[in-house]
Amino acid sequence: MITTDFVPGSPCWLDLGAPDVPAAAAFYGAVLGWEYESMGEGEDMEGGMFRKDGKIVAGLGKLTEEGARPAWMIYYSVADADATTQAVERAGGTVRVAPRDLDEWGRMAQYSDPLGGQFAVWQPGTDKGVELVDEPGSLSWTELYTTDAAAAKEFYGGVLGWRFGDMELPGGAGTYALITPAGLPDERMHGGLMEMPADALTLTGGRPYWHPVFAVADCDGAVARVTENGGTVQMGPDDAEGVGRMAVCLDPSNADFVVLTPSAG
Repeated sequence: MITTDFVPGSPCWLDLGAPDVPAAAAFYGAVLGWEYESMGEGEDMEGGMFRKDGKIVAGLGKLTEEGARPAWMIYYSVADADATTQAVERAGGTVRVAPRDLDEWGRMAQYSDPLGGQFAVWQPGTDKGVELVDEPGSLSWTELYTTDAAAAKEFYGGVLGWRFGDMELPGGAGTYALITPAGLPDERMHGGLMEMPADALTLTGGRPYWHPVFAVADCDGAVARVTENGGTVQMGPDDAEGVGRMAVCLDPSNADFVVLTPSAG
């Protein structure tokens, strides 16, 4: 369960890099009921915030990195972004964006893990992160598809202090590793990682990647809104025992995300 107390190692922010900011704002507004608040001047809408019920749930910005695919970037809370950067480098990761201050709000950095999965960290200043989680229309889980689960566990465990618990997937579909921040009980699991062959990671040409899972009140209704608004469905909707009903979706620019209606109880 993700909460907004944002202990070190827990997800605290996410933003979307999109080639067409107004189109992305319209799509997620239709699918998840988000309201977009532009941070820029004029009509170009280069970036801003998404709100749900008045609370900030995510950010949106213009995709500017040459050759980059449209994608969600997930940020994890850390006490010291500079120390985390050193840990990333020692563990064989790559610094994509060196630690930098964003006014008084906090300090951020972005990395790639040794296998190529991209993620980011946030050292909070006056701003701890998103204001709504684990409710319909907000982040409820984070997930890594990786080509080497053991290597990913070693890297992220060392850099972010995570602990892992393996569970076998139904029907011999493999092993899923549940992620919990250091020092917290199992009910504070915030994500999972799953090993997949490179040829299954078609979005990135075989490179591991993270994506967000958004809670929704009605998975099938959300999927219908995805397709009605120019998105596509990669998988589902399917029922996962003890988890809920979910679908893996792509927005019109092929940024991936999951919608999940959690099981009752």
